[in-house]
Amino acid sequence: MTLAIIGFAAVLLLVFMRMPIAIAMGIVGITGYSQLTNFKASISMASRLVIDTAQDYGLSVVPLFILMGLFVNKGGLSRELYQVSYVFLGHMRGGLAMATICACAGFSAICGSSLATAATMSKVAMPQMRKYGYSDRLSTASIAAGGTLGILIPPSVILVIYGLLTETSIGKLFIAGIIPGLLGVVFYLIAVRYTVMRDPKAGPAGTHSSWGERLTALRGVWAVLLLFFVVIGGLYGALNVWPLHISFSPTEAAGMGAAGAFLIALSRGTLTIKGTFEVLIETAQTSSSLFVVLIGAWIFSNFVNLAGLPEGLLALVTSLNLGPMAVMLMIILAYIILGTVFESLSMLLLTVPIFFPLVVSLGFDPVWFGIVVVVVTEISLITPPVGLNVFVLKGVVGDVSTATIFKGVTPFWIVDLFRLAVIVLVPWVVLVLPNSM
Repeated sequence: MTLAIIGFAAVLLLVFMRMPIAIAMGIVGITGYSQLTNFKASISMASRLVIDTAQDYGLSVVPLFILMGLFVNKGGLSRELYQVSYVFLGHMRGGLAMATICACAGFSAICGSSLATAATMSKVAMPQMRKYGYSDRLSTASIAAGGTLGILIPPSVILVIYGLLTETSIGKLFIAGIIPGLLGVVFYLIAVRYTVMRDPKAGPAGTHSSWGERLTALRGVWAVLLLFFVVIGGLYGALNVWPLHISFSPTEAAGMGAAGAFLIALSRGTLTIKGTFEVLIETAQTSSSLFVVLIGAWIFSNFVNLAGLPEGLLALVTSLNLGPMAVMLMIILAYIILGTVFESLSMLLLTVPIFFPLVVSLGFDPVWFGIVVVVVTEISLITPPVGLNVFVLKGVVGDVSTATIFKGVTPFWIVDLFRLAVIVLVPWVVLVLPNSM
């Protein structure tokens, strides 16, 4: 138990010294495991994990969903998604910011990355909002907050990693993320409405679009809607009706999504041979970096499990006579504090191996806990001082200060806390869809 706590502190120290999280967890895991057994057993454990990772068919879901998102981005569908949202909402006060959030939600449904969503939508939405006189504070905040939906609305790379770490059904995690994701959109729209009520000049109304223009815009995104329906419908079993009788595993859904996104980009004439190779290379690079991080996390997880940290935490909780919900609130508070100094993936990989066994032993549903962790991670993406979405946005929109963006996102992470409270206190919101699969 003491050795595990020292190891956890060592990982924190190495990360603060700017060592990559994967290397930090791998070094500490191998060192700690060797202290509990011997060096030969530790090296054997690490090498076995590398081989198992390379041969695991289930892990192919990661590069396939990444490939799907990159092909969608290459197809230029983000602009059409924004246009659809704009023609329906742009005439309202704050409507362009609302349209940005809805477009981010739509792009998240076929991308799976918060950072990619924020970076892409900033190039599409920021010029339009500046054109209509929106304040930089509201404009950047709506993009940064909307981008966080990328790790919750399926397909989500973070949910895939959580599922792999905890051996939880990825299909059920995807389905469980739908209602909380839509709830996030609603709460973000409320945050925009609150902002423009306090300062009407921050989000003036745009032009009113006719129903003809709206229908024309909808025709531009039919392929996106079809792709999302096929991937998620196949996972949920919605396609398993006469005469189709089609259902997908997560890996098959990822393959269908990647193939569909490739065909969409090809049909739109935006994909060249050079562009295809660039997408494949970027997919390989991103997947490789994620697999290295996963291997490091598994090595560290084996160490803390062998050291008895989960059992020690359970014994400590039992001795304190705390109820399960009180323990869960303490874990959530720990995540919120860690989120102010850690980026989302690092926080997930570092804490899930420690907290997950405790949470399951207390009787909480692993799918529900996964969504709770991802929602807390979403909050960390826009909270100072290490709100990663804010810094990504700052890199794209260089003439807006990070202080301005952080001030703008304050209402958004406040409503996120309300959404988190709903999810924690009403688990039905998360579990109703996966339980009906």
